[in-house]
Amino acid sequence: MQLTELNKLTFAMTLAVAAMGTAQAAPGTQDRVYTADQNSNTVSVIDPSTNQLLGQIRLGNQRPDILSPLYKGQVNVHGLGFSPDHKTLIAISNGSNSVTFIDTATNKVKGVTYIGRSPHEGFFTADGREVWVVVRGEDYVSVIDPVTFKEKRRIQTTGGPGMVMFHPDGKLAFVVSSFNPVVDVIDMKTSKVIKHISVTSPFSPFLQFTPDFKEVWMTHKDVGKVTRIDVATLTVKGVIDTGFITNHLAFGKNAGGARAYVTVGGENVVKVYSTGDQPQLMATIPTGALPHGAWASDDGSKVYVGLENGDGVDVIDTASNKVVAHVAAGQAPQALVYVSHAVPTGAGTSNLVPRVNGESSNIALKSRGDAKGFVVVRSLGVTDALEVFLYKLKPETVYNVYAGGQRAPVGRFKTDGKGMANGTAIGPMRDVRPGLAQQPAGASRILVMEGDTPAGAEQAALASSE
Repeated sequence: MQLTELNKLTFAMTLAVAAMGTAQAAPGTQDRVYTADQNSNTVSVIDPSTNQLLGQIRLGNQRPDILSPLYKGQVNVHGLGFSPDHKTLIAISNGSNSVTFIDTATNKVKGVTYIGRSPHEGFFTADGREVWVVVRGEDYVSVIDPVTFKEKRRIQTTGGPGMVMFHPDGKLAFVVSSFNPVVDVIDMKTSKVIKHISVTSPFSPFLQFTPDFKEVWMTHKDVGKVTRIDVATLTVKGVIDTGFITNHLAFGKNAGGARAYVTVGGENVVKVYSTGDQPQLMATIPTGALPHGAWASDDGSKVYVGLENGDGVDVIDTASNKVVAHVAAGQAPQALVYVSHAVPTGAGTSNLVPRVNGESSNIALKSRGDAKGFVVVRSLGVTDALEVFLYKLKPETVYNVYAGGQRAPVGRFKTDGKGMANGTAIGPMRDVRPGLAQQPAGASRILVMEGDTPAGAEQAALASSE
């Protein structure tokens, strides 16, 4: 063997060893945690070594300041992904149908690609040469060149694709659906769906590989379950009942081995499961309001959980299975990713703005039966937003929401076929939550009334505590 060839081999082995060491490194100052903040249209940037918010990447205006015919910013910053070299972050905005490419070292937008209706999540292929983004409002995956920021082609899928992830061997991609009970398996070489795997329900927003890449775990938000798929046989291996509003999951690690951390938004907990042939519930960890996105540090020692209604991130220590820190973030964080060595040198704070939003307030709604709900109150400056989430009410029925003893309802919502409704009311809500303003608070009760029934606690379908 010639000396030059030996040097090349030694160099390659050195890089391989360095890469393996990096993959198992504990959270460091060069690493970043990012959240996609749907209501403030920001990406929050967190230093996991200090659990501090460094600032935000502003991609658009806060709701509701997005309705002008001249508005050019992003709307509903929702999904996140990153390149294999960790130099590029992508943020998917489902309201403005866009994919924003961000340089992780400088926090600067490199380019924006506009695609089809309501894209949800996206990720780089294993070789980093393409970005695949699911277009949930239609029926395809948009394939984008990350250098030119141009759409190259489209891959037909089952309607409503929810997320795509790639096996590291570069052979298969897995696409879950948010509208149909199926997983599409795509051959990377031909860009064709080679198998449809039937699953337990039609609404899946998220999937992730186990650390050994032998299984795909996918969440079912509508029925509160997780499905496990065997990668070798492309068959369902099992289904786990996880809980009301099961959102995302991440794989951490402790003395017992690999563990799945599942965010259960309707219970404000993260549930921890073993990852063997028969997964068992190992722990239930209380969190802030409506845990949604989740991602683990490279060494699996920490799991970071975005709080959709808490406007922040809870940090879980996987050795103790306890929340050990809370970090402020943008409004309504959805996707969350952990990117190691995102900042090669320096502080990595250029092009960040201070947090654009304040804290939110959460109010639980209860009933005498199975119905449940909650509202989130957020200050918008001179006015406020009241986000309403209603569940297990009568299907296809109109409900009025009354706040603070007001005679007129602040919002009117119609449930879907499953008795669910969600929406936002804009107006002066300071009487509902005194923390939103310095003025004295009035009555603070929220009542949900069926139809035109006059507001009253005795007839309320749902009510907050007095």
